Amino acid sequence: MMQQYTDKNLTCVDCGGTFLFSADDQEFYARKGFTNEPKRCKPCRDKRKMASGEGRERTFYDVTCDGCGKQTQVPFNPTNGKPVYCRECYSARRSQQSY
Repeated sequence: MMQQYTDKNLTCVDCGGTFLFSADDQEFYARKGFTNEPKRCKPCRDKRKMASGEGRERTFYDVTCDGCGKQTQVPFNPTNGKPVYCRECYSARRSQQSY
């Protein structure tokens, strides 16, 4: 038998405001295997993500691929002396190493 969910009002631990934990959201949480209800309203969750760096945009660095020589971008600052590969060369190297 499928569980029936009903909308709930919860209190945010950060701002103290009331927010809706909808039946759809509860079903989503259950499908994902989450066992705890949310503690924060959406604005406070978003604020917390931004503070932790989860919500910020990534910085990309222009590099030349050590495999094929083409220009590409990577999401990390390359270290001198270590090879850097484009997506295609990196994937090819990974599949070769898995054997």
